Amino acid sequence: MLKNVCVFCGARTGDDPAHGAAAQALGELLGSGGRRLIYGGGGIGMMGLVADATLRAGGEVIGVIPEHLATREVAHAGLTELRVVGSMHERKQLMASLADGFVVLPGGLGTLEEFFEIWTWGQLGLHRKPYGLLNVNGYFGHLLAFLDHTVAAGFVRQEHRDLVLVDDAPARLLQRLDDHRPPAAPRWLDPSTT
Repeated sequence: MLKNVCVFCGARTGDDPAHGAAAQALGELLGSGGRRLIYGGGGIGMMGLVADATLRAGGEVIGVIPEHLATREVAHAGLTELRVVGSMHERKQLMASLADGFVVLPGGLGTLEEFFEIWTWGQLGLHRKPYGLLNVNGYFGHLLAFLDHTVAAGFVRQEHRDLVLVDDAPARLLQRLDDHRPPAAPRWLDPSTT
């Protein structure tokens, strides 16, 4: 079982109430299942929902937030631990180092950027931790179709595309992350294809 789960999600809840409900369901599963939430440290939007639900269910929550956001009063005031860092780069690095695996909830540009960086690091063999998209009401459907297009167009190898786990139910996605056995360190460059 993954003990420390990093969740990437937004500072907004979006227009579909199912997104917020999924964040709360995931947080409840993390807290009641004895897992620790690692996340971006915010008290608003999807971030606040997943953190509050984890705490209500008895779980621990470690937030990591850059100083420039913490001083704007978006930091969550009631976490188990809040780590304030100097930059967005430090935030992502610390979150990644604390995590055993990653869940991506619906979110905006920052959420997508965090996902793509973790996926790139996995592709390059810099970590072997599992990561997955919680595809609430098909939120990531167009993105997944595009990712398949990148494979068909010859820019992404199928073995790297297969590293991204996808499910529409929080419990099933967590189970898939728990069960995931990463392949040998992925090879991102094959000299015969260059």
